[in-house]
Amino acid sequence: MGIVERLVPEAPTRPQGGGRRRHGDREVLAAIVFVATSGCTWQQLPTASFGPSGATAHRRFTEWSKARVWAKLHRLVLDEIGSRGELDWSRCAIDSVNMRALKGDLTGPNPVDRGKYGSKIHLITERTGLPISVGISGAKLHDSQALEPLVRGIPPIRSRRGPRRRRPAKLHADKGYDYDHLRRWLRTRGISHRIARKGIESSIRLGRHRWTIERTVAWLAGCRRLHRRYERKAEHFLAFTSIACTLICYRRLAK
Repeated sequence: MGIVERLVPEAPTRPQGGGRRRHGDREVLAAIVFVATSGCTWQQLPTASFGPSGATAHRRFTEWSKARVWAKLHRLVLDEIGSRGELDWSRCAIDSVNMRALKGDLTGPNPVDRGKYGSKIHLITERTGLPISVGISGAKLHDSQALEPLVRGIPPIRSRRGPRRRRPAKLHADKGYDYDHLRRWLRTRGISHRIARKGIESSIRLGRHRWTIERTVAWLAGCRRLHRRYERKAEHFLAFTSIACTLICYRRLAK
């Protein structure tokens, strides 16, 4: 909780004084994590267990999402893991996962789900499956269009020795990323690639190194709020995705 306290914006003050006591950040954080992991609505939040009401937790969630608290928290946890030397940059993998979306920004017809509206989560994981870069888009966006933004979005992460690092040694991807311009772009950034080729390579051996990111996608399902998108605003959906990635990294940190 000490990390979060350094990231959250200062509480607004009332010039005239008075007003109700503001719930502590620790209580609100516990309520937000409960909503993310249980999948309940803000109105269903058990106030007797956490203290703040669903409206209070949602209001604080909105404030923190606008201040990019969740992305900063994810990066700080990655920094702590990297300082321990527990991030393996030798082989990273990229993939995406689709989910239904009722409404909101960054949604679109899903070409693999009978055109039903949905959103897509794109992520890059290091060799052991920890997510180091994440993004969202409409379901109709092709996976190949997300590779460059995701690689650029890898933050400079601390290492046990030497400077911060933000480039994997090698990137594994499936046939959805089979484009020569992506291979050339990765080479210009000094990143080796292992992208499956359409019509040439069998799909049998493609999971030898990519199974870790498939496992990470399954870990994301532990955040039940991501089973289906209910948020109208894209920044709120991205916030829940960042919370899920932070929890995955924090479990590794707590071991």
